Amino acid sequence: MSKQMPASHPFDDDKLREECGIFGVIGVTDAANFVALGLHALQHRGQEAGGIVCHHPEHGFNSARRFGYVRDNFTKQSLMETLPGPLSIGHVRYSTAGTKGPAQIRDVQPFFGEFSMGGAAIAHNGNITNADALRKELIERGSIFQSGSDSECIIHLMARSLQRNIPERMEDALRRVEGAFSIVAMTRTKLIGVRDPLGVRPLVLGQLGDGWVLSSETCALDIIGAAYIREIEPGEMVVITDKGVESHHPFRKVSSRFCIFEHVYFSRPDSIIGTQSVYETRRQIGIELAKESPVDADLVCPVPDSGTPAAIGFSHESGIPYAMGIIRNQYMGRTFIEPTEQIRNMGVRLKLNVNRPLIKGKRVILVDDSVVRGTTSRKIKEMILDAGASEVHFRIASPPTAWPCFYGVDTPNREKLLAATMTEEEMREHLQVDSLKFISLDGLYRAVGQAKGRNAKCPQYCDACFSGEYPVAPSDQIEKGFELKAAE
Repeated sequence: MSKQMPASHPFDDDKLREECGIFGVIGVTDAANFVALGLHALQHRGQEAGGIVCHHPEHGFNSARRFGYVRDNFTKQSLMETLPGPLSIGHVRYSTAGTKGPAQIRDVQPFFGEFSMGGAAIAHNGNITNADALRKELIERGSIFQSGSDSECIIHLMARSLQRNIPERMEDALRRVEGAFSIVAMTRTKLIGVRDPLGVRPLVLGQLGDGWVLSSETCALDIIGAAYIREIEPGEMVVITDKGVESHHPFRKVSSRFCIFEHVYFSRPDSIIGTQSVYETRRQIGIELAKESPVDADLVCPVPDSGTPAAIGFSHESGIPYAMGIIRNQYMGRTFIEPTEQIRNMGVRLKLNVNRPLIKGKRVILVDDSVVRGTTSRKIKEMILDAGASEVHFRIASPPTAWPCFYGVDTPNREKLLAATMTEEEMREHLQVDSLKFISLDGLYRAVGQAKGRNAKCPQYCDACFSGEYPVAPSDQIEKGFELKAAE
């Protein structure tokens, strides 16, 4: 491909990567246009590439897959005219599985396959933790893979199923799959949505006139004017046709373990999770953080943009004034081309700038959503001190990230996670700040509505990146030598 991939930026390298976003529409004219708008709203979940598949009764299936932002590809009339029909699904991607290094167009979803009963396309958010074992088995039995993505395993399992129709073949395939998955899929006449039994990854149902919508988040329903109906339940499969929505529960029921980091960082603040406003939950995290870790200071400043709601909550609870001490360059996206070594060395300053007159001589509390490697935190601290701050205190709106995620989030190896090798005090010394405090796991649970904090025997969320307690054993990683947390 001649089109250049979005360049990574030093600021983004110290954040957890936002899995993927999925979207599907049935029962409207030119459904692909609505899918493009939905994917634009979900762009925060994946900026590497995107794809759309559609079906028209006369023209059959058509698809387009492109590197880069939705706005740079799927807003072009010449392209969208090749994607007609009342049924369409789409996907925005950040690679958590598949080819690393130079991206391959073959890894971009949705994936499409022709079956004996007709074609089907599938888009997947999550990660299959036994994908290596499944791939090896399928290749030995004659399957020919076209990509490096774990999601392609589902297509091959469906092809080998003996069930009578595509939804039943999908059920059959997903019973072999371990890990986390939210899926939108389509046949010639059906839109299908399904979540894994633990419900780790989000998926919601909306209505648009006489049509129906599936989306990773409610904010993507808003952009097309669709009404939010409900979440797809953990372990539920919905099959949507022109006759309406059918609900099935093909998997053994277990206690749900929704990803708690969706509340902290991944989801857009204007989305709703269940009945909870993401913005309000993040503001409540800041309130809990101020209760747990007060500090005498002059200003509360967010690290934009993900730290903003928590900083507002911290300021409200502490009584310390909220201020925009750091300004983000809104036009500094991941497509920025860094032409020289001198400019590359400017690092975070390309994206963030300190409001110097506000900061000078002040004791500053910086509120951020997380600390992963710590590289960005050190650079931001240096910028604040260079601007004349007398003290710098970090307050982090999540517990220490000490374990990698294997359910659809691209995290560094455990030894590269600051909290995996250092105590909180050692991290403070490493970052060279006056104080450093993380919200406790109990405090985080209280902020998301669990008044008594975390139930150690039966947590309501997947919090493996903080606790090391994986609800599904990452079998492929264990096979490669990953060691689970020792039983206490």
